[in-house]
Amino acid sequence: MKKVLKWVAIVLGVLLLIVGGFLGYVAINGVPKYEAQKITLNVDKSPERVAHGRELASHLCMMCHKDPTTGQLTGMQLHDMPPEFGVAFSKNITQHPTKGIGKWTDGDLSFLLRTGIHPHTGMYVPPWMPKFPHMSDYDLNCIIAWLRSDDPAVAASEVENRQSDPTFFAKLLCYVAFKPFDYPTAPIKHPDTTNTVGYGKYLATAAFDCYGCHSPDFATVDPLVPEKTVGFFAGGMEMPDLSKLTIKTANITSDKKFGVGRYTRDEFIQIMTTGFRPNGTPLRYPMSSMRSLGPHAIGSLYDYLMTTPPLQSDIAVSKPAGPWKSKGAELFDKMACTSCHGFNGAGAANLTKADTKYPEDSVLVDVIKTQWKYNPDSYMHTFDGHVSDDDLKILASHVRELCQAAN
Repeated sequence: MKKVLKWVAIVLGVLLLIVGGFLGYVAINGVPKYEAQKITLNVDKSPERVAHGRELASHLCMMCHKDPTTGQLTGMQLHDMPPEFGVAFSKNITQHPTKGIGKWTDGDLSFLLRTGIHPHTGMYVPPWMPKFPHMSDYDLNCIIAWLRSDDPAVAASEVENRQSDPTFFAKLLCYVAFKPFDYPTAPIKHPDTTNTVGYGKYLATAAFDCYGCHSPDFATVDPLVPEKTVGFFAGGMEMPDLSKLTIKTANITSDKKFGVGRYTRDEFIQIMTTGFRPNGTPLRYPMSSMRSLGPHAIGSLYDYLMTTPPLQSDIAVSKPAGPWKSKGAELFDKMACTSCHGFNGAGAANLTKADTKYPEDSVLVDVIKTQWKYNPDSYMHTFDGHVSDDDLKILASHVRELCQAAN
């Protein structure tokens, strides 16, 4: 018996040394590195492809890389990063030759976006940046074409990159849970967009990865075979908004009580275009309106989601905070303005300069009412038709109060 216990102790000691050594290695070396491949690629940069690339980038790139101060893709702090992952900054991806991606080849960009491996350093890009192993060659190349375009958002800008500070937990996940994808060895065809179910599936699982957020747990998402994701589209994942309030993602299965099955196709298109549900309640960050996709793509998403198994997960819609000090503060929260602007207006989308930028009340009201006219890339909901003129004036007055308090 003593010999058995001795050997058990030896084995346990060796295992502890191995585990301890591995954890020490992770702590010292940080995020892992892999061998980078050189990809030969020269994408078509026709105006049509650039325009389509911009449509995709408005949701896939700008939301994280577009600094609201510079108006360019110079990088920004990702304020909705779960605290368990640490502090993260997106990179400068303008055409600057040293600060940005000006010297990168088309193949470099494709390799990074497909695999998650930096083409020059071999460093694995942590999980907060999405990867696109299933995106069609056409769509991926259109994004690259746009990054090469004369769009002011990607014009060379000498803004220094800020370094992220991942936690030990985030680094560990990059070794044991998150791995780079293999670069495709065969072409990935673009779907037939006239087949709305097939096109919707592509949008939901390959282009925008809707299942990645609208499933119960980030740890059980299967990016290689999305359909194997636990609770596929059933929602429930806890995500912080830009004010650090936690919300749960919605059930978007075909279920007629809790999922998108409760809406008609036209209602779903209206929701995703304006950001408002039929009952007048707004979607809350991180969900935004997807106006730029257009009715056909949004309708295709609906057609596909209606083919998914109906999972009856009752995800309560996130409620505004309250109590409020004024009618303006109440509307500002109920209309989900706090999700991005914060309760004091100085959130990730800082509006505390709106008072001087729009000195005329009528203009400020119109900016709130139809933000997309002033900023086509805005993710703000369409208040026009969903908020009364009287309430718009109250909101504008509250914005001025926030500006004056901040300045």
